[in-house]
Amino acid sequence: MSASTPGTAAAPEADCVTGATDATGRPAARPAEHESEAEAGTRRRVLDLIAADGPVSAAELAAELDLTAAAVRRHLAVLEGEQQIGVHDGGAVGPARRGRPAKRYVVTAAGQAALSQQYSELASQALRFVAEIGGADAVRSFAEKRVRDLEVRHADALAEAGDDPARRAQVLADGLAVDGFAATARPVPGGHAIQLCQGHCPVQDVAREFPELCEAEAHAFSRMLGVHVQRLATLARGGHVCTTNIPIVPVRRSTTGTDRP
Repeated sequence: MSASTPGTAAAPEADCVTGATDATGRPAARPAEHESEAEAGTRRRVLDLIAADGPVSAAELAAELDLTAAAVRRHLAVLEGEQQIGVHDGGAVGPARRGRPAKRYVVTAAGQAALSQQYSELASQALRFVAEIGGADAVRSFAEKRVRDLEVRHADALAEAGDDPARRAQVLADGLAVDGFAATARPVPGGHAIQLCQGHCPVQDVAREFPELCEAEAHAFSRMLGVHVQRLATLARGGHVCTTNIPIVPVRRSTTGTDRP
């Protein structure tokens, strides 16, 4: 199933920030212009560990990663300058100690976005390998397997919704919202269709390179709702939401138990 994406206005470019400072007002640390891959990899490990174990101190990070305290502080300074981590202000953790308490770090929203981008690149690399080994058919098979899991997960709720397409669309939107897709079902003026809107997509970056993921999802929606749906826009292609048009027509059940329009 192909998707058509309406033209979207280009977003205004953000102003470049110069002279950035950290929380103390001092110039923010920045990664070296020609930083080695090893240094960048270590910083990603620091960020990963803060995301998993935070709030966490520099000393705890150094012990876990087998690094010197100075090396950890250098990476923390860069991450804090990039606003990917921040100091946790929820009070001390563990036994009380004399003197100034150690700073404990957590990942910020910007840091979470950076982590998601890393995972997206890993997924893209994996799919490139699949395409290299098995060709386009292998990528499509992977995409279909992924959405089959989605269908199974929501099958019971959709069965309970009955044959009303509008009700089924709402149940699907509710289920996708629980899955983290920020989904809503919105009636189209005139009452002939509903638009399923998804404000978040965990594979958005990967789908830019592999639109088979979006196409498989649209096919799954058709099977789950029992009608032929049409993709109007996707986040991967520049839309502000993924929009799927769902016509409101009765659902006819086949003798095999599969929903059909």
